[in-house]
Amino acid sequence: MTLHNLETSTSVLNQFIAEIRDEVIQKDQMRFRRNIERIGEVLGYELSKKLTVTSREVQTPLGIKTVIVPDEKLVLCSILRAGMPLHQGLLNYFDKEENAFISAYRYHPDDSDAFEVVVNYLAAPSIEGKTLLLIDPMLATGKTLENTYHALLKHGTPKHIHIISVIGSVEGVDYVKTIFPENTDIWIATIDDKLSSRGYIVPGLGDAGDLSYGSKL
Repeated sequence: MTLHNLETSTSVLNQFIAEIRDEVIQKDQMRFRRNIERIGEVLGYELSKKLTVTSREVQTPLGIKTVIVPDEKLVLCSILRAGMPLHQGLLNYFDKEENAFISAYRYHPDDSDAFEVVVNYLAAPSIEGKTLLLIDPMLATGKTLENTYHALLKHGTPKHIHIISVIGSVEGVDYVKTIFPENTDIWIATIDDKLSSRGYIVPGLGDAGDLSYGSKL
C-alpha cells in the first residue's frame, strides 16, 4: 500500500484546507462544499498521474496529433452523504466513468462513545477487474471504509483501489493499511494526530456532512 499525503508539498490545496477548517468561513455552506469539491479535483489530478495510459490520434482542423490519455475503467464510489462534494470534484475530472453510492453511518448505542458502522444502502455497477475509487472525506477510525469495502466485494474484485480523503487521522490511516490489499493507494490532503473519545478527528473540522448539507436529527 502506498500513502500519498499532499500536505507535505506546498500548493494552493493548503488554502482550501485552511478554509474548510476555519469555523467562521465554514458557516458558508456553499463555499464549504465548493472547497471540498476543489480538493477532490486536486486529488483527482494527482491520482491521474498513476493511471495506465494509451496513445491515440486526434484529428484537429489542421492535422493529426497523437496524445497520451488515461486507459483504465474506473468506478467512483462515495459514502453518503458527506462524500458527495468530494465525489463531484473527482467526477469533474473523470466525467465518463461509472459511479457507485453507499450509505454508511455511525450508530452509538445508548449514546455511548462506542459505535458500529451501519451500511444500509448500496447502488453500484460491477467492479470486477476495474479500478475502484473509494471516496470518504474524513478517514477517522477507518471502520467506515472497511465496511464499505466488504459490502462492495459483492459486486466483484477490483484490480486496484484508490482511497480518496480530505482529512485523516494517524490511527485511521494505520488501520486502513492493515485492512486493504497491497494494491491500494491512499490519497489524502492532510493528516491529524488525534481522535476524540467518540472517534472524531482532532482538530479536524467538525462534521463534514452537516457542514455541507445542514444538521441532522
